[in-house]
Amino acid sequence: MSEVKNRTSMSLTPADADSEVVVQGWAQDVRNLGGISFLQLRDRYGIVQVTAPKKRTAPEVMEIMASLSRESVVRVTGTAKASEQAKGGVEVLPTRLEVLSAAAVPLPMGVIDKVNVEPDTRFDHRFMDLRKPEARAVFEIKSTVLALIDQYLVDNGFVEIFTPKLVASGAEGGATLFELRYFDKTAYLAQSPQLYKQMLMSTGLDRVFEIGPAFRAEPSDTVRHVSEFISFDGEMAYIDSQRDVQRMIEGCTQAVIGGVIERCQKQLELLGANVSLPKAPYPIIAYQDAVEMVNDEGMKLALGEDLGTEGEKLLGEVMARQGNEMYWIEEYPEEAKPFYIMEKDGTPYSYSFDLDYKGQEISSGGQREHRYDRLVARMEKKGLDPAAFNFYLEAFRFGMPPHGGWGLGIERLVQKMLDLPNIREAILFPRDRIRLVP
Repeated sequence: MSEVKNRTSMSLTPADADSEVVVQGWAQDVRNLGGISFLQLRDRYGIVQVTAPKKRTAPEVMEIMASLSRESVVRVTGTAKASEQAKGGVEVLPTRLEVLSAAAVPLPMGVIDKVNVEPDTRFDHRFMDLRKPEARAVFEIKSTVLALIDQYLVDNGFVEIFTPKLVASGAEGGATLFELRYFDKTAYLAQSPQLYKQMLMSTGLDRVFEIGPAFRAEPSDTVRHVSEFISFDGEMAYIDSQRDVQRMIEGCTQAVIGGVIERCQKQLELLGANVSLPKAPYPIIAYQDAVEMVNDEGMKLALGEDLGTEGEKLLGEVMARQGNEMYWIEEYPEEAKPFYIMEKDGTPYSYSFDLDYKGQEISSGGQREHRYDRLVARMEKKGLDPAAFNFYLEAFRFGMPPHGGWGLGIERLVQKMLDLPNIREAILFPRDRIRLVP
């Protein structure tokens, strides 16, 4: 017999027939049928069937199989045999069975049971929930999304950066900041890398991006809001208009969704997700027109008001009827936008945009105010003290190129792409107003 081969459910094939192999994983199910026992061994990639005929299997192996609790971690050494009945066309006849870690009984929740489990139970026992292939598939897709973003941005001349998450002031005001003690000072968890990525536009690193955590102290109990999320932020200098920024985001999202369709077929099938590539170029809707469109759908919204969740949803329905999953909403009222967004001279509007996907905002951005005097005036107009932002403003006093950028919520993108019912499904260990553990 040849040397022992370590195999997974994916690498074990009929070509291994009559070879001695080792497989390991969780005991998903054990069936003892008198003269024969079956163990369904689950690993990351799928299932290996371990078949133990009583007459041909050592008594100690049969004894362990008879007492094995579900979800125990085991290692099986045995002979691979071709089998038309076994998944993958091969099974393992055990010569040795080791229990590496016995699972306690009863389980806090089932892994393969079809019984519905409450979300709180799932998140309380996330380690068990993620043993489900369909739950794990979301994070395999999310990993692919992040790799595709990185590839696209680097290919387009961007440099990846990492900015502080402990900051002295917020980019968007104090209402949604988490405050904490930083030695003898007050500090905050960063809402975004906004101020830092703008400062870098004056350094020669004229195209930067960051993928990292962001924090919002919003007391929102919704399926689209959490307190900690992964934000994909970019900033680019020497733009002619915000349209340059929009084109970059559009190219990236198309590359990401197309890449997921190409690379993640197995995971998409597990989830029953039908992901399609949005039509491009994405339609552009002026804010004023968006307000009119949702009003035509029966929602009463005045100019200057935020579309809100309901308005975004209605607009998404209108766009879906036109065959558009992705679309831009631009030129929001300047009053509703942060100080760093450039005003559109002579109007109450701004050079700003949102990118909506199936009726939900996933990204926002715009052209920044790069002129020092106007930036200070914007701060004062927003009731902010420019002195508190000296570290940021200094970068604008000594030559700042025109620039623009964006922030995009990774989990929102994944949620809408896969039509997940709750953004928490796309976060390993969600943080919200009531959840701080695990």
